Amino acid sequence: MSYSDPTKAPKPHQQAPEAELPQAPPGAPEGHDASPAQADRPQPDPEVAAQPAAPAAPAGQPGADSGATQPSEAEVAAELDALVAKAGKADEYLALAQRTQADFENYRKRATREAKSAQERGAVKLALALLPAIDNLDRALAHADEVVADGADNGAASLVAGLKHVHADVIAALGNVGIERYSPEGEPFDPQYHEAVAQQPVEGAQPGVVVEVYQRGYRVGENVVRPARVVVAA
Repeated sequence: MSYSDPTKAPKPHQQAPEAELPQAPPGAPEGHDASPAQADRPQPDPEVAAQPAAPAAPAGQPGADSGATQPSEAEVAAELDALVAKAGKADEYLALAQRTQADFENYRKRATREAKSAQERGAVKLALALLPAIDNLDRALAHADEVVADGADNGAASLVAGLKHVHADVIAALGNVGIERYSPEGEPFDPQYHEAVAQQPVEGAQPGVVVEVYQRGYRVGENVVRPARVVVAA
């Protein structure tokens, strides 16, 4: 029986070392080998790629548009001066409109006064032309009562009645245009409205009082067309 030398025991079969295979870069899908060109290419950092993109800056803020610039103080002052100039023009136009309105209102009032004055002047001119005829009618009517008092049946009463109607119509026509007649008997003498033709003492009458009216006066408002001719007590 032979003993084998353990030191000389046959060694197990040694396998040849395996060649190292190229490793896939981090993040590459498993089961696919990277080509040598891809292995040499720099790969992105996973942590950097995972970060979210920064939001875009809103318009009007620094960084939103590199070409946008804030207005300078000179531009702001120029715009302010332009606004002040426009406000001054507006005030000027408003003042002009107010002056124009005031001028028109004054013109309207002046035109109204002139039209009224022209109407009064026309009425006065007509009255002055008619007053002699009216005076004659007054004198005729003053003596007409004596004719009617005689009682003669000769149509005098009808004639007197006709004259009275004509006289009343003429006086009414003058009144329609603002001309009124007045008889100041018994009133204090006023040189503005009365014309004294005589002055004599009258029993029972105070001095300076109108005691008799020779001719009636006519006036338009406060303007005298013709003063009344009167006798004044002394």
